[in-house]
Order: sequence, then C-alpha cells, then structure tokens
Amino acid sequence: MDKVIVGQDYVKALIKPRDPKAYKGTFGHALLYAGSHGMAGAAVLSARACLRSGVGLLTVCSPSCNNDILQVSVPEAMTIASDDLYANTDLSRYNAVGAGPGLGQGDSQTAILEKLLKNASYPMVLDADALNIIARSKYLLEYVPAGSIFTPHPGELQRLTGPASDYDDLIDKAKALASNNGITVIVKGAPTVTVSPTGNMYVNTTGNPGMATAGSGDVLTGIVLALLAQGYDSKQAAFIAVYIHGLAGNIAAGKFSMTAMTSADIITCLPDAWLQTEIQLQL
Repeated sequence: MDKVIVGQDYVKALIKPRDPKAYKGTFGHALLYAGSHGMAGAAVLSARACLRSGVGLLTVCSPSCNNDILQVSVPEAMTIASDDLYANTDLSRYNAVGAGPGLGQGDSQTAILEKLLKNASYPMVLDADALNIIARSKYLLEYVPAGSIFTPHPGELQRLTGPASDYDDLIDKAKALASNNGITVIVKGAPTVTVSPTGNMYVNTTGNPGMATAGSGDVLTGIVLALLAQGYDSKQAAFIAVYIHGLAGNIAAGKFSMTAMTSADIITCLPDAWLQTEIQLQL
C-alpha cells in the first residue's frame, strides 16, 4: 500500500496534451444526471465545471422544469429530460456518466439511477444523492460499474459504511469500500484523500476553508466527470480533479477572500488552475 502526496509536479506530469488535430469528439461526450425541482443550481454548477475541464460534449439530464434554466445558464450543454432518459437508457453515445448533484432521493430518481448503473459499460462518477440512494438501497452496489468513483463527504461515507470512531477509522472504511467494490473513493475533507481499489492513498495538497460552501462538491463532480470522459483512468481522474479543484479554490480565495468566495468563483478560477498545470502549445 502506497501513500502519495499529490502536488503540482505530480499532477503536471500526468496531464495529457491537447492534440492539435483534435475535434470535440476527441475529448469525450459526458452525461450528467443532476438537479431536481428547486435544485437546478447544483446541475448548473456541475455542468459548468465539467465544460471548464476539457470535455468535448456534455448532455445534462434533469427534470423538464429545469430545462430553461440549464439552456440559459449553460448554453454549451445539451439537455435531456429525466423521463426521456428513463424511457430510453441508451448510453452508447456517452464516454462517461456522472450522477448525484441536487438529484433528490425519490422513487423516480432511484429508478433512473438503477437503470444507469445497470446500463453503463464504463466507470461512473457518483456523488451526493446518488450515494445517499445507494446507502438506502444497498443492493445497488452490485450494479456499480468497476472503476467507478464515489465522492462522499464524511457523512455520506458513513451512511454507506457505518459510523467511524475517528478519522483513521473513516479512511479505513473508505479503503474497505473501495476494495470490496472495485471503485475509487474520494473522501472529501481537509485534506481530501483519494483511495484506490488496491488501497493506495493520494493525499491532496490544495484547497482552503473557503471551499466549505454550498455547491463546492458539485463543482468537483463536474471536473471528475470531464476527466473520465477524456479517457483518464479512474484513479488519475479522481486525484487530478481534486488537485485542480483545490487549486482553483486557492486562486479564488486570493481574488475574493475565503469568507466571500462561492462555488461559482471556483469555476471562474478553473482556467487559471488549468493554465498552471497543462502543457501549453505554441499558437
């Protein structure tokens, strides 16, 4: 079992250069299942973060009541109504699926999530209410595609694994969850730790208390989803996303203060974070 401290040099060496001959299909088509009545903002934040992290195409699945909000707030994304996705769960056009931000935990959300889990032939990113649904209906764990990424905060993790006595016990429970289900688990906190199915730990070095604000986790989910769609393996997509998320948060804190920053500010600062880490082409 290895413990890796994830800093800039480590991440920079793993960032894939953009192919000068690329087109939008080169960088993947992601499906994001997010939002509910009164929670369109979670879908918007996650979608914006995904688009700011290099994905080629993004389709957002949300209830029809959110369609106008999404079309105006995220014009680069396509949309599909939740009912339409349930009626035709054809995921062949997508390269990665994310689910959970602002989703709700009703019967319809559970049914759609189950269909997504059963039909996905590639890893998924599962966050927030998607994890809460799985915690309530543990049988869904057997359908989670191998290599998927869970992004729980400590409360969500303990709903999945049972109460932890302290931080070390929490990490041990995350390791067991990852190992038993062949998934990667991002334990959000200070610091955020990514645990691989083999028990390796990747300890993040970016981030600040200003990121403890509504929607910050939705932003992280969008970044992870974008990296998965671009072909990064699950482990790399997880800890690179965590690093970039924290770096953007640090840049935002410098611009807006830790007190005043919002999750939208983290998205605003994602371009600066990517500029610090990606290989620049001579244009």
